[in-house]
Amino acid sequence: MGSFGSRRRISVLLLAVATALASPAAHAQKYPAQTVRVIVPTSPGGAVDAFGRGVGRVLQQSFGVTTVVDNRAGANGAIGAEMVAKSPADGSTLLVIWGGHVINPLITKGVPFDPIRDFTPITRIGNIPLILVVHPSVPAKSVKELVALAREKPGMLSFASGGVGSGGHLSGELLKYMTKIDILHVPYKGNSVALADVLGGHVTLMFDTITTGIPHVQKGKLRLLAVTSVERAPQAPEAPTMQESGLPGYETDAWYALLAPPKLSHAVQERLNAELNKAFNDPAFREQFVAQGVRFVGGTPEQLEAHMRAETERWSKVFAAMGVRPQ
Repeated sequence: MGSFGSRRRISVLLLAVATALASPAAHAQKYPAQTVRVIVPTSPGGAVDAFGRGVGRVLQQSFGVTTVVDNRAGANGAIGAEMVAKSPADGSTLLVIWGGHVINPLITKGVPFDPIRDFTPITRIGNIPLILVVHPSVPAKSVKELVALAREKPGMLSFASGGVGSGGHLSGELLKYMTKIDILHVPYKGNSVALADVLGGHVTLMFDTITTGIPHVQKGKLRLLAVTSVERAPQAPEAPTMQESGLPGYETDAWYALLAPPKLSHAVQERLNAELNKAFNDPAFREQFVAQGVRFVGGTPEQLEAHMRAETERWSKVFAAMGVRPQ
């Protein structure tokens, strides 16, 4: 009996050890066990790429693992996103997104994934304010004057953006929706190309990121009318907000977040979230992005998912009211 009892106790102990090793907590302690690939669904350069490389540095420093930033541009981010949606749920593949991620199914038919259901939220990264700028030849010197000009010349003014579903596109559509003006959207393959045509006077206006737009404002090549954030931007404190300019409730920005493939273990999700939030609160890390006007947000996975759902609902209403349908 003594021998049988000992064997039984050993079996129970081994079972307990095996169960512990198989638990999500144990997997989190081992994570990451291999190189982590951060998918950036845009071309190199720009805010999305910068955030992807920042996330890579955090993972290298926190976990001592090799990270690779993989740029997979195309289809307003859908090419890179689909790749991550179909990747193993082990945390070895992550995705940096911007607001266009949740907009894609609202404006494009056949998007091969659900932007929320087919991913695991990790954390919101941050926001970058946008600025409304016009070519100096445009007579409007305020948002109110711009709206009046658009009403005098319906369909004659145009706004450039870095692509359908981009922050600049959504900002322009919200302006049209709230003021009932008729201005033409001219999408480009990237912000830099769009900005070049506004600088050349070929397009009337643009909602650009504050980082790339302000230098041209300072040189007199563009006129700054307003910022799209709720509060004035430190980089341009003289510029009123869109709300101060007579559009109560107007608020847009370029927002960014980190996602993982679906069904990622809760333990790995929480560990990634904790390490990134720690970095977002580190002055040395934040300093790398100050010049870009970044406001780090962070927060829980649940808060990120709630934000994504709110953005989907918000823009669904705007597009429905304007008669915009997926094409």
